[in-house]
Amino acid sequence: MTLIEDTRARLGAVGAWLPSAPLAPPPDVERAATRRLADAGYRSVWSGEGPGSREVFAHFGDLLASVPDVVLGTGIANLWARRGATAQKGGATLAQAHPGRFVLGIGAGHAFQAEKLGEAYRPIDRMRAYLSDMDAAEAENPSPVAFPRILAAVGPKMLELARDHADGAHPFAQPVSHTPYAREILGPDKLLIPQQTVLLGTREDARESVRRRVAQSREYRVTAYIAGWKRLGYRDADIDGPSDRFVDDLVLWGDAGTIAKRLDEVLDAGADHVLLTPSATSFESTVDILLELAPEVVR
Repeated sequence: MTLIEDTRARLGAVGAWLPSAPLAPPPDVERAATRRLADAGYRSVWSGEGPGSREVFAHFGDLLASVPDVVLGTGIANLWARRGATAQKGGATLAQAHPGRFVLGIGAGHAFQAEKLGEAYRPIDRMRAYLSDMDAAEAENPSPVAFPRILAAVGPKMLELARDHADGAHPFAQPVSHTPYAREILGPDKLLIPQQTVLLGTREDARESVRRRVAQSREYRVTAYIAGWKRLGYRDADIDGPSDRFVDDLVLWGDAGTIAKRLDEVLDAGADHVLLTPSATSFESTVDILLELAPEVVR
């Protein structure tokens, strides 16, 4: 069995994606939440790193040791936080300690993060060089246990880089219609693990959630998300409205049964494993909603 086949088997269909772990809640709260999600049937739990969050490799080392029967994935380890060789060694360390239970998702972050370091934001060039550094570190000191690396990828060039130099892609904040688009570029032999926002509520509730996402994307100049939406045919009027079509494509909303049926659309469109993120206001409410959804969505 290849690494990708083994990863697909271990991940199953559905996982949980939690907001980047801040320094609060305390680690024991997050360990308990991860335990509850695993007990509810979620095959993987993901989070990443952003401003004010925990350092992702130390964070995941703690969680992997504390919750021994779930796959953990970084969504994402930010390349501005460490060199490629360091990321490779960090991944190899966790994979050896916890075989088959760690997926390294890597992302180029956003322009405001690069600017804080005085760097130009050229995500494709930077990611290509970063992967080369990782490859060189692996060639010099091979990892005793192989682990998958996937890229935060939305547009065609990053998806092609994920296809040619990684094990797949982890699209974030994209509509359901992005999944077949990404699968066509990746081909059948790479992992496709999209994050998907879900909301227990009405279309109007979902519309308000989308408005917040759009406002935040424009405030922080997260151009990749907006460009991805437009690439799928949405105009500024759809995005800023937001239109019913855009709301329904970006958020799986309704009751738990309706959300489960929409989830099947994402899987049927080519996703290997879908990471659910509730539209919620706190870490605790995010976990509670995932637990409420579990009887319908976990399969």
